[in-house]
Amino acid sequence: MTMRGIRGAITVDENSKEKIWRAAQLLVTEILSQNELRAENLGAIIFSTTEDLTAAFPSSAVRQLSALSLVPLFDTREPAVENSLPLCIRVLILTDTDAAQNKIRHVYLGGAKNLRPDLDRD
Repeated sequence: MTMRGIRGAITVDENSKEKIWRAAQLLVTEILSQNELRAENLGAIIFSTTEDLTAAFPSSAVRQLSALSLVPLFDTREPAVENSLPLCIRVLILTDTDAAQNKIRHVYLGGAKNLRPDLDRD
């Protein structure tokens, strides 16, 4: 197995705990599903949020998923870059996998699909 990084992002339509938690859980479960990952192979999950998301930590939402309760989680704030995508949660999942780099499925949902159209396989 090799350590790989899997990226993803999702937008929310408002700064609320419920929307942030729902989006974070959806994003992570979609990445795990599309890449056929199991919790025991995860090294860490790192979230970043744009400065307009202040109502909740994405990691708190993912901690509620029992399968991921022991995975190290971390939140950080993105730098405020002019014209960047608002209300956005980004994630980096570090995992051990047998998948080749070109087989990794990065997941961008909602308005975040525009961040990496080159990775959209649908």
